[in-house]
Amino acid sequence: QVQLVESGGGLVQPGGSLRLSCSASTFSLEYYAIGWFHQAPGKEREGISCIHSSDGSTTYADSVKGRFTISRDNVKNTVYLQMNGLDPEDTAVYYCATDWHVDCTGSYYEPSSMHAWGQGTLVTVSS
Repeated sequence: QVQLVESGGGLVQPGGSLRLSCSASTFSLEYYAIGWFHQAPGKEREGISCIHSSDGSTTYADSVKGRFTISRDNVKNTVYLQMNGLDPEDTAVYYCATDWHVDCTGSYYEPSSMHAWGQGTLVTVSS
């Protein structure tokens, strides 16, 4: 059974914004590092951002740095990805995942290291 659920995807024009949400069905997200990944058509899945549980610090791939912001709301048991300045190259299925660790490590840019995933939410950037 899928342990994480993503939502918030849809169709947006270039330069527009979306906020994606990641929630858990059976556990509290606040105790774990959570990563966001995307997979564009014909390409491999890759990590783009992560938020630590221990101190709330964040990391970003160069491709999204300055445009995307990851955050969490522990009351709502939700991790967000605010996506601004969207480009057609951002078109992809977006996933959240965790490897059950407290801190983000290099493994959060390696999808094979993750243990729990959601079903993904599709983001389409087109005019």
